[in-house]
Amino acid sequence: MRENRNTIWSEHVQGIMTLYLSRKLRFDDMFFTQYEGLFDLDRSAEIKILEIGCGPGALAESLHRWYPGAHITAIDRDSNFISFAKENIPGVDFREGDATRLPFEDGTFDVTISNTVQEHVEPAAFWGEQRRVLKPGGVCLCLSARKGLHCTAPCLEKTEKEKAFWESILQSEDDLEKFRVCRFPMSESEIPASMEKNGFIDVITGYAVIDLTPDAPKYSADMAERMIEAMHQNDIEAVESAHSDQTVEILSVINSKYEERLRLYREGRKQWDTSVSITMIIRGVKG
Repeated sequence: MRENRNTIWSEHVQGIMTLYLSRKLRFDDMFFTQYEGLFDLDRSAEIKILEIGCGPGALAESLHRWYPGAHITAIDRDSNFISFAKENIPGVDFREGDATRLPFEDGTFDVTISNTVQEHVEPAAFWGEQRRVLKPGGVCLCLSARKGLHCTAPCLEKTEKEKAFWESILQSEDDLEKFRVCRFPMSESEIPASMEKNGFIDVITGYAVIDLTPDAPKYSADMAERMIEAMHQNDIEAVESAHSDQTVEILSVINSKYEERLRLYREGRKQWDTSVSITMIIRGVKG
C-alpha cells in the first residue's frame, strides 16, 4: 500500500534520473576495464551477486552485462527507485530492502557490492549484514566516491535569475541529519581498516578515474550528448525538488542553457567542460 512506501531519498536527496543517468555514464562498458581487475570476479561463473543500495539500478544493469553467468539481486529502501528499476531494467531481481536488515538467509551470496552506501550506514551493521549473507570465502566490494573535479561550460554558468532563485529557497540546516545522509563518512585509510575490523580478510584497494568531458575526441557523439543530458537532468530535478512557485520560470532558463550547450557541441565549438569522478574500490573476502 502507498502508506508503506519509502520515497525519502528520491524525493528529497537525489532524483531518479539524476542518479540513473550519471551512474549509467560512470558504469558504461568503456570503463569496465578499470573495475574488472579490482573486482576480480570470474565473468563466466554462475555466481549470486547482491547489490545493496542500488538506487534506480544503473550499476546492477551493468553487472548484468559484465557477468552474464551471474544472478543479480539488487535492493534499495526507496520505493520509487525500485519501481523505476523494475520497469526499465530486465534481467535483474530488484527488491525493496534495508542494508541493516538484509532480507536473505545466511550464506546466500557469492558477492555483495555497494556504491556510495557505506557513508550512510552504521559500520557494524553495514559490514556485518554483508558478512552474514555471504558464503564462506565470498567477496565484498565497496565502491566509495572520493573528491573529483568539475569545470562548468561558460554557457551553463548560473544566471543571475538562478542565483536569486537559490538564495530565496529556505533550506533547513539539519537536512542531512534529517534524511540520515552521510552520517558515517570515512577516509581512504579508514574504510579498508573498518572492513578488516569487521571480519574481512585479504583486503585490497584501488581507484577508478572516470573522465566525462563531452568535447574529448575519444567519445562518440552519443556518449557526449548523454553526458550533457545527465547534467541537464541533475539541474532539472534539483529545481523541481525545491517546490517553488518560480519552478516553471527557472526550468525554462535551464532548458535554454542546455539547448545552447547541445548546439555548440553539434557545431564543433568546444567548451571543454568536464567532470572527473574518482571511485575508491575496496575488496575483501569473508574470513
